[in-house]
Amino acid sequence: MKCEISEYQLRSGSRGLIVNVSGAPVMVTQFQFRAGNRYVKDYASKSQTAHIMEHMAFGASDGFATGHDYDATFTRNGAYHNAYTDDISMVYEATCADFEWDRVLQLQRYAICAPKFNEDDFASEVGTVRSELTGYLSQAERVLWPRMAQAMGEDTKTFQEGLDSISNITVDDVRQHYARTHTAGNMRFVVAGNFDGRLTQLRDILNTFELGDGDRLPIPVDEIHSAPAFAIRRKDVPGIGLGISIAVPRKLNDIEAQAMDVLNHILNGTLHSRIQGEARRRGLLYYMWSQLSTFEHNSSWDFGAQVNLNNLPAVVDLVREEIERVCDGEVDEADLAEAKSYLLGRHQMNTQTVGQIVSYLADRYFFDGIIDDPDEIPARIESVTREQIIETTRDFIRHNCWTLGLYGSTDKAMADSLQEKLSKLF
Repeated sequence: MKCEISEYQLRSGSRGLIVNVSGAPVMVTQFQFRAGNRYVKDYASKSQTAHIMEHMAFGASDGFATGHDYDATFTRNGAYHNAYTDDISMVYEATCADFEWDRVLQLQRYAICAPKFNEDDFASEVGTVRSELTGYLSQAERVLWPRMAQAMGEDTKTFQEGLDSISNITVDDVRQHYARTHTAGNMRFVVAGNFDGRLTQLRDILNTFELGDGDRLPIPVDEIHSAPAFAIRRKDVPGIGLGISIAVPRKLNDIEAQAMDVLNHILNGTLHSRIQGEARRRGLLYYMWSQLSTFEHNSSWDFGAQVNLNNLPAVVDLVREEIERVCDGEVDEADLAEAKSYLLGRHQMNTQTVGQIVSYLADRYFFDGIIDDPDEIPARIESVTREQIIETTRDFIRHNCWTLGLYGSTDKAMADSLQEKLSKLF
């Protein structure tokens, strides 16, 4: 989808991207603050303050007496709004028909700039957040991966720890978190739609988003390290959740990250891939994934699967063997060409709607302020070489920073035996 991307700074100091998509039938927006869990003042004991605040965002405001009134007005013509919180970000998002883009954008201002955070909304949303987190406790990945991150040194909280913190939080904590994080300098946005002849009107509306003074908050720094394998024992869960995380203490550059995306496709992207495909052929598992995550000060290469207990050793052996093959230079040119072709096609498919373009741009822009033009990605994919894949993989292994975790009806002895198998890589 053809679009024009420009960066715009509001009079208040907030910055964002305006994406003009001529003829688009919808407008899509995301407004982001570094206001997630890690920015909570009393993080150790009140980590869910940010999450509760996010739930209260569409409650009473300067323009609406209740959240019910706000939602009824917002969704009148089918428009959608939501928000989400993670350790770093709090993001407000909306989608609406083109004919009401200006009305919806003005309504978003009430939630972002003028919430009331009253006691009734607080009591209601505390119950909602408790219910949400309780549901997560029965999901293997939601339990396993926060523990993986903690083991390697990330100052994150498990969902159980978050649940335990809720009783410590007051509505004043929510108000203080909002005042500290929702400042003009800490806001970023991406707004996309058909703005032909409307750019002045759009900028005028965005400039009504008035917030207090404040700078962009820095991303917290964690010291990542290796950790012993562990098992979270759940006797009633027969399928074992397996997690493997390998880290380097630096942010990968764009071409290194693209090389790892290509490699992840070669290893786990299809049913004929080198790990997932071979494991399926041998009847070892149903599905395995691997992905790269790049952060401000470190990058992680993660593998996850659900595996029957008896198959765990063979699966870990297969992961180790295939990574060893890459380190030994065994990256086939035919596999490389096939992976590039696949990723080029998926990139084109993943940027064919206004919403997809916003999500793509926001991921990078909110993280480090870089405008990662989707039109430049095909050339980046094509530029990946065997040598880049091999060298980047070797760098992960050279740093010897990793852990392995299990979730289900297993024990520490199994985790230790699998760690011993994997340790032959390093």
